[in-house]
Amino acid sequence: QAQVVESGGGLVQAGGSLRLSCAASGSIFSINAMGWYRQAPGKQRELVARITTGGSTNYADSVKGRFTISRGNAKNTVYLQMSSLEPEDTAVYYCKCELTGARVYWGQGTQVTVSS
Repeated sequence: QAQVVESGGGLVQAGGSLRLSCAASGSIFSINAMGWYRQAPGKQRELVARITTGGSTNYADSVKGRFTISRGNAKNTVYLQMSSLEPEDTAVYYCKCELTGARVYWGQGTQVTVSS
């Protein structure tokens, strides 16, 4: 079993910045990738950004140039630096940890609210 915990959400004005953190622990012997997803009310969960252990990244078109995903020195941590936030970025942000063998673990989510 693995545990995934996010932190760093909150309320921010449009144009502001937030940094989300995610740490995975437990039976995480081989992480393939970690990523951030978000789900707004009434919408499906969508990919925001993802980074592999090799350092490859991909982003949703809507956040390119504004958000940056990075890994900590410990390969089981990942961050999401969000800048130039827009009200449309308001959602619950979830961290996803992808292990070998197609095992996937999700965090409980952290709320990000951007006021106009």
